[in-house]
Amino acid sequence: MSIVYANLNHPQRVALAAEVHSRPFLHLKAPESLTHLAVYVRDQAADASRHAVFQHALLTDLCVHFGVTAPGVDAKHFYHDFGRFRLKWECHTEFATFTFAQHHESALTIDEAFIEAPLKHVPQQWLLALQGKIMVAAHVVLERVSKEDEENGGCISSMQRLFEGKLLSSSKVLQGGEIWTDFLIQADGFSRFVVRDIDLRDMQGGRLAQRILEIETYRMMASLGLPHAQQAAPVLSAIESDLAALTATMVDMDHSSGNPEQTQAEDERILRKITGLAARIEKMSLENSYRFSASQAYFRLVKAHIEELRESRVEGVPTIGEFMERRLAPAMDTCTSVARRQEALAERIAHTNDLLRTRVGIVQEQQNRQILESMNARAAQQLRLQQAVEGLSVAAISYYMVGLFGYAGKALKAAGVPINPDIATGVMVPVFAAGVWLGLRRLHKTMHDA
Repeated sequence: MSIVYANLNHPQRVALAAEVHSRPFLHLKAPESLTHLAVYVRDQAADASRHAVFQHALLTDLCVHFGVTAPGVDAKHFYHDFGRFRLKWECHTEFATFTFAQHHESALTIDEAFIEAPLKHVPQQWLLALQGKIMVAAHVVLERVSKEDEENGGCISSMQRLFEGKLLSSSKVLQGGEIWTDFLIQADGFSRFVVRDIDLRDMQGGRLAQRILEIETYRMMASLGLPHAQQAAPVLSAIESDLAALTATMVDMDHSSGNPEQTQAEDERILRKITGLAARIEKMSLENSYRFSASQAYFRLVKAHIEELRESRVEGVPTIGEFMERRLAPAMDTCTSVARRQEALAERIAHTNDLLRTRVGIVQEQQNRQILESMNARAAQQLRLQQAVEGLSVAAISYYMVGLFGYAGKALKAAGVPINPDIATGVMVPVFAAGVWLGLRRLHKTMHDA
């Protein structure tokens, strides 16, 4: 049963299945010349969408010049044979690569192969549009070398003539190839790579050239973190110095016996400065964290591609892996150390901030306790005043009740009851006073229980 029906497939099935084949390597057969350009526009583009639009516009301009239909705006890779040369285009997160390849019908010397690089077929107006955006520019020559010529020797001296750098890097790779380079930008503005096909199998030449160009591209992209680390180092030193001074001020204040109000004002001033340091380090971390993380990711790709080469030594020159370990690894270690230093300094500032906030909080709690104690004292004074007023209230209430009782006694005497109102009123004065006092006490006890 066929399942070609679209409604049977997951919407992403075809796209995901094609993803592993999305970046095929060029099919190269010596003698070949390649020109590789990596265009980086991250600084000019605010977001990834604008970056992709710009890169696609460059590709479109090139295709329009040769009358070729450009791919859609969502394309991430493109390959086309323009006749005189072939183009492989890839769009990555931060950069896009343009790899131009040209096969030579007749054998050329390496010098002639570098002169006949396929870049000469690219329009100059298109190249001028890349002003300030080229991160990597490299020429690669793939030459065929017989085993007899390889055994004759003299390779180091002949290769030294092709490169301006004094330190060459070379290795035998994939059990049939050889790579030579100095990883130096030559006088023409291009770095140079020579790939010698001694006994490479079919398709290995293209894979080897792609690995070399990816190593060069990722090496340069990884190095972008180094300027950020170098710029951040003095700023971190200044922040550390300010933090040390503020911490020393806090210690001196602990040993001094100054005015509490002045101490509190000084604590608040230090707290504001520490908050400012925290804001500075946070701003720096936001600016550098992505670049440092990207550099480490690119460095891991460089090491992974070097391992895929399966290098063996060419006597007298360091391998590519050794070159990267000595030259690129220290720069990546610098980026790592600065990133860790940022994190450690942020933690120290946060810890100092917490200590100072705790200190200010303790002072505030002491002030609150003093306020509560003064409120308790005023409440006690009000209670005593209230008790004094309650004594007067007993006398006043008793006076009015005795007066009412006197009026009642006079009324009874007028009605013919044999009673002396004055004597009865005098006798009832202590009784009413005691009753009123006991009533107020009972009322206080009931309210206290409630």
